[in-house]
Amino acid sequence: MTANGSIAVTVWGEALEQRRPEVGRIYPHGIHEAVAAALGRELDAAVRVRTATLAETEHGLSVKALEQTDVLVWWGHQAHDAVADPIADRVTQQVLEGMGLVVLHSGHLSKPFLRLMGTRCTLRWRNDAEREIVWTVAPAHAIAEGVPASIVIPAHEMYGEYFDIPPPEELVFISSFAGGEVFRSGCCWTRGKGRIFYFGPGHETFPVYHQPEIGRVLANAVRWARRRSSPVDTASSPKSPQGWFESVT
Repeated sequence: MTANGSIAVTVWGEALEQRRPEVGRIYPHGIHEAVAAALGRELDAAVRVRTATLAETEHGLSVKALEQTDVLVWWGHQAHDAVADPIADRVTQQVLEGMGLVVLHSGHLSKPFLRLMGTRCTLRWRNDAEREIVWTVAPAHAIAEGVPASIVIPAHEMYGEYFDIPPPEELVFISSFAGGEVFRSGCCWTRGKGRIFYFGPGHETFPVYHQPEIGRVLANAVRWARRRSSPVDTASSPKSPQGWFESVT
């Protein structure tokens, strides 16, 4: 945490709005900026937010930047392979040393998430602009604080089971869709000293991150996941089911 006690957050994104006009119409300044703004509204002085994008030097994730980050919020979709392996390894190592990681929507296939989960992280999907209901199944969890029993997303991409992830240590949200599918949409894990939260909603062509309830979930996730402690010897830290640092293809 920063000297004044605020949580230092880095929100990372691909900046899709720069090459896809339909995304720019919903998120003129990018999804990363919309998420950053939501965190600012919800947490105010309790958070200090910076943004970083794929096109920046070292993807905006230098050693210094990550060491000064309590929580990294990651949104990615079409450019997972463009993320340099050394940067993905750097992010993974920081999580093991205590940095929190909040992975959004298609970030389930990002290199850091794959490394930390040790599984394929594949799922079923269909983009028919269906209604999604996000159900709170762990109302006493810190990430569910102030979140209603259900969040209705009027139109969204469907993500469904089977979601090939290690069993969540804590399951906070489950989504249901108009087509009948269900999805574990709010999952928690620990890796080393770091906390990880995956949250399913957030396809780029729907204004999901403008919904106040979604902002509350993200703010709660940041508070829950914030850096636990100083760096440690990760050689003795708990491992994920198939190894916490191997690259998954």
